[in-house]
Amino acid sequence: MSVSTTLPDWPPSLTPEQHSHLILLSSTYALTHGFTLLPPSSSQPPTSAIAAPLSLLPTPFPRGLYDLAVSLQPLYNALYARITLDWDFLDRVMGGSVSKVDTFQGELWRGWKSIREDLVQPLQLGLFRSDYLLHDGEKEGISIKQVEFNTIAASFGALSQRAGEMHKYLSKATNGYFSISPHLSNPSNFPANEPLKNLAAGLAEGWKAYGNKDAVILFVVQDGERNVFDQKWLEFELLESHSIPVIRHTFSELSTLAQIDPTTKNLLLPSPLQPSLPAREVSVIYYRSAYTPTDYPSSAEWSTRLLLETSKAIKCPSMALQLSGAKKIQQVLSEPEVLEDFLLGDHRPDVGFGKGAGSLTQEDVDRLRLTWIGLYPMDNSELGKKAYTLATSQPEKYVLKPQREGGGNNIYRENIPSYLEELAEEDKHKIEGEPEKKEGYILMELIEPPKGLRNLLVKGGENKSRLADIVSELGVYGVSLFGGKQVVNQTAGTLLRTKGRESDEGGVAIGISSIDSPLLVD
Repeated sequence: MSVSTTLPDWPPSLTPEQHSHLILLSSTYALTHGFTLLPPSSSQPPTSAIAAPLSLLPTPFPRGLYDLAVSLQPLYNALYARITLDWDFLDRVMGGSVSKVDTFQGELWRGWKSIREDLVQPLQLGLFRSDYLLHDGEKEGISIKQVEFNTIAASFGALSQRAGEMHKYLSKATNGYFSISPHLSNPSNFPANEPLKNLAAGLAEGWKAYGNKDAVILFVVQDGERNVFDQKWLEFELLESHSIPVIRHTFSELSTLAQIDPTTKNLLLPSPLQPSLPAREVSVIYYRSAYTPTDYPSSAEWSTRLLLETSKAIKCPSMALQLSGAKKIQQVLSEPEVLEDFLLGDHRPDVGFGKGAGSLTQEDVDRLRLTWIGLYPMDNSELGKKAYTLATSQPEKYVLKPQREGGGNNIYRENIPSYLEELAEEDKHKIEGEPEKKEGYILMELIEPPKGLRNLLVKGGENKSRLADIVSELGVYGVSLFGGKQVVNQTAGTLLRTKGRESDEGGVAIGISSIDSPLLVD
């Protein structure tokens, strides 16, 4: 689906006095409502916070494409749940060349394979986020194209809700942003968005399915996390709205604390603060860590991950579900008939749409495919050879992606040929029969966002904005509980991150991207 929407000239003009007033209102709103990050150098316990990077005004987004992205999320939830349950497919895709040339993915796949026959918890929980960019195809108009699908640590749900609430407050407090634009004066252009509420409800569904009202939810977190308030809001929501306590621990702490009952396989955590009390049973393990190699500085962290995986607790995500979010999976899905098999095959389990053929249609398949852009393997197949030619002869049209999460890992445009040469140089020292280094990557056609859109971006902790040519990335959250008779499949809200067009990579914590909200336009 594409639309012929002409995005409005943006932002509308503000007087210096109006601009200063919006800076004051937005910064005080952010600080008083927990729309915050820790400063780059913060003490423990923290004694200060800064406003999260934000946009002074919401950013125009075509209403029809926003509605489309939201409507597709249950389909994507079902797709990735079914991928996760297909061990043969994961073995073929992730257990092949990727596991041999990518150390991190190899450890993840081999670890999962070593313990998967002994798993005692069939239920799996996914808090997903599907990310899209607007694509200006010139002839066909503006459409949305998927950047990636996140199956682990899909962050900023709480802060995204706060961003939308802040923009609504600014509009109400200033007579529709001083009546500078009719788009800003219409409340229906500010979509309802409650990812904090919905993601917490998803974790609560996992807790309820586990079936022990005295159990806790475990957040596995990184050391020195600056995005702690986004996580804390989830913790508060679980406690206040669902009466579910949360315990936070890092991998290093869990390596000495985590215990598994040999009979029940319950995951038990004694309290370091009250060691005389009985250990608490864990119902759900929610990872806001474990997605990057730096989270596993030694073999001890991998051993802890495997220990947690073999427990009775519901994992969010499991190691299999984390593997399903790899870029290589995204690329293989684009190959002929693969998507059809997962969504239309009569042997597929019920993950929220019923079982097998008839629960979904070819129209559903086509709707998903419309959100994809060119994806290619970097192997020695005929398609892989074509990709190599494209990457070296027309690099300005492509991005080279490794199997990584968290941003800052991609190779863009003119940097691709020299990077492939570096990989080829490394291959001169490989053992005969091993795959080439490039097989750990995929090639993706660059999405071309519409040009000419600008906004006022405020870096965290600063009392000024900069006017930037922008690119906005829309994320749609989803909740999926699957693997047993209890099935949940829901859309859970959205996130809009906006950055200056000059930057290929994002990153809210480092100040490149701002947390924004969409202003729907027709």
